[in-house]
Amino acid sequence: MGFMQRTSTHLQRFTVSYEYPVIFTQNVFSLDNLALLEALQAFPSSLSDEESRLRGVDSSTPERFHDQSHPPPPRVMIFLDSGVRDAKPELINRIKVYAEAHSNAFTLVMDPIIVTGGEDAKNDLGLVTQLQQELVRGKMDRHAYVLAIGGGAILDLIGYVAATTHRGVRHIRIPTTTLSQGDGGVGVKNGVNAFGVKNLLGTFAPPHGVIVDSGFLLMQSPRDRRAGLSEAVKVALLRDASFFCWLEEHAARLSEGDLPSLEHAVRRSAELHMDQIVKGGDPFERGSARPLDYGHWSAHKLEKLSQHALNHGEAVAIGIALDTRYAVQRGLLPPGNEDRVCRLLQALGFHLWHDALEQLDSHHQPAVLGGLQEFREHMGGTLTVILLKAIGTAIEVHEMDESDVSQAIEWLRKSFSLG
Repeated sequence: MGFMQRTSTHLQRFTVSYEYPVIFTQNVFSLDNLALLEALQAFPSSLSDEESRLRGVDSSTPERFHDQSHPPPPRVMIFLDSGVRDAKPELINRIKVYAEAHSNAFTLVMDPIIVTGGEDAKNDLGLVTQLQQELVRGKMDRHAYVLAIGGGAILDLIGYVAATTHRGVRHIRIPTTTLSQGDGGVGVKNGVNAFGVKNLLGTFAPPHGVIVDSGFLLMQSPRDRRAGLSEAVKVALLRDASFFCWLEEHAARLSEGDLPSLEHAVRRSAELHMDQIVKGGDPFERGSARPLDYGHWSAHKLEKLSQHALNHGEAVAIGIALDTRYAVQRGLLPPGNEDRVCRLLQALGFHLWHDALEQLDSHHQPAVLGGLQEFREHMGGTLTVILLKAIGTAIEVHEMDESDVSQAIEWLRKSFSLG
């Protein structure tokens, strides 16, 4: 008689608490601005009291920057978006002067490294390796800091580089665009594009800190400045009807680049995005829903179909218009709301039609519908799309009627095509 095979399971369970500051400021590299020093001292809450004692960390005592009994100041390496460098050519020298003035708080290991910005930065896997090698060359370890200054693509790229070197080098973000300051730059996702798929390779790695410097907002072109406002409209539609009304009332000022209006729009958008991460119950998106990706199933596809003639914010604006009209057609959203949403998007300066919407696939169907399948695959096989029940109230659906989507596309063509 043989031995009975026994199976034993030991369930491992632990919790890691994440905490990072999002600091709203202006002119972060002015000598008297201590926002960066605050971000550098804000060690994660998961650090135990004993670990903090052994490392000499006291986040409640800023004077530790001046206490020579503590270990040497942390090493910092900075990656700078080429577009920011071009718009602010004096910035590199200001960073170096700031580092020299605060050398007791951190050590800048080398001059800022310039990285070409824009979506192409996320398409080159060779660049990922090159930047990882820079971290090795700079002797960056898990107690050092990688600082990324730039738009969303650079933040995604550098966040991924930091998260995959030494299994995670501390990362601080300084988003410089309306899009990154109000949305992705304050979140926990990093990634690059691969094999023709947007953000296929990536990590959920919370930053060590985020510094939102409104001084960068007006350096953008009107087109780039406008791009981030579609994400503000999106999150208002999903979470805050009063914010949507505020956007309607201030659309002209936002379109003209009024800084106080832009600051408020960016900050409220960032707050609503952060609320979802903290209170939504799924910060690392392990479920099948992406509750803030309204309009995004088509937007990601339109970016690719237009060969990135549409930037992300422009594609999102079209995606919002498309899904809002679809919700009305399906009886989910009262009629007239699609007109209201589209009026706001137009008032902000968005065009709500692009010929990429008319491209057909090999089955003679709108090619943009392929975005639904890509959305489904990215989330593990179950389609979950966010639609509107009312302005400020979202619902989840698990199927999209392709005939109704096609009718919504036709409505956009008739309403907004310039042809």
